[in-house]
Amino acid sequence: MTDASLKEMQAICRIAETGSFAQAADDLALTPSAVSKLVNRLESRLGIRLITRTTRRLSLTSEGATYVARARDILNAVEDVEQEVMASAAEPSGVLRVNTGTAFGRHVLGPIVPDFLARYPKIRLDIGIADRQVDLIAEQWDVAIRMGQPGDLSLVIRKIGESSRAICASPAYLERFGTPKTPADLAGHNCIVISGFPYLRRWPFASPEGVNLQDVGGNLVTDSAHLMVDMMLAGLGIGRLARFTMAEPLADGRLVEILKDMHRIDPFPIHAIMPPGGNRSPKVRAFVDFLAGHPLLKTAL
Repeated sequence: MTDASLKEMQAICRIAETGSFAQAADDLALTPSAVSKLVNRLESRLGIRLITRTTRRLSLTSEGATYVARARDILNAVEDVEQEVMASAAEPSGVLRVNTGTAFGRHVLGPIVPDFLARYPKIRLDIGIADRQVDLIAEQWDVAIRMGQPGDLSLVIRKIGESSRAICASPAYLERFGTPKTPADLAGHNCIVISGFPYLRRWPFASPEGVNLQDVGGNLVTDSAHLMVDMMLAGLGIGRLARFTMAEPLADGRLVEILKDMHRIDPFPIHAIMPPGGNRSPKVRAFVDFLAGHPLLKTAL
């Protein structure tokens, strides 16, 4: 759209709203003759009369009414874009409520927070930790960071990273109870699981038929990934968690990965999830952009 076309739209819309060339000219800071020329040029370009003029009144033709209705939508959209750009240019500020799981909060988000607050000193973070599904709208969270596919597609979803899970146990547990050689062997082992996510009780393995889901269980269930790692380190069972959750104990040998060749290690996405329209907030956009672009998000996962 050219600047001339935009001015023509503004002129005919103001004429339709005020019913007067003179008032439209005053509103647009133009002369009446300039407004008249804009309308004449528009009608000439379209080859259609849009306004019927008499000595007493003016009115839109049917084609004019159609044009004005669509032109108003376009002008409103232009105004919305300008307002959004102006808002994003302002320094983000205010309270930002972020919810995430224990593991991501401790191993990824926690180390990033100091950098974020240094970059945006006018934002005040309110961070909630919950290894469960949260209702963003009812609980008034601005953004949640969650792993896997989100269930509510009415929310605003942005992928910010990717990770994978591993099946691990401590050397002490394996020495005492033996190392599972096949997925079926897990039925005879104490498997620790995260509560609130039924699909995490079914561990995927490759098979000639495709994916085999092995049901697991035991005498320990928790809603905290952090506590789950502690219990695994204490030799109380086998667990399956995001790899970044267990990076340190895996590196120093306190945990051992098992069934690696059979475990179906499907990468899973990490999403920033926002209420409808929440991504338009400058503070939310600043946080999600900063998180997605931070080097630690790539190296830690």
